[in-house]
Amino acid sequence: MDYDAKGLIRESYRIDGITGGECRSIFLDWAISLPAEGTAQDGISQMLDKYGAQNPDHPMTAVLREGLAQPSKTGRRGGRSARVPE
Repeated sequence: MDYDAKGLIRESYRIDGITGGECRSIFLDWAISLPAEGTAQDGISQMLDKYGAQNPDHPMTAVLREGLAQPSKTGRRGGRSARVPE
């Protein structure tokens, strides 16, 4: 499965002087466009395998590692459930 169909992660590695903030913004755009099948963790792992080893000091590699370390949240909390503790 191609988790970077739009090439957002690939292109971020090609931008000279890209900052961590810019990488986080690109990462968010990438995460929003992930395919329904598979998980974000699978996609992040694939991107790290594909680009991270060759670019260990790149800001996008750091962002991907942070994303892999964070547990993915499931479900949306809106309305009453967001305001009232469980």
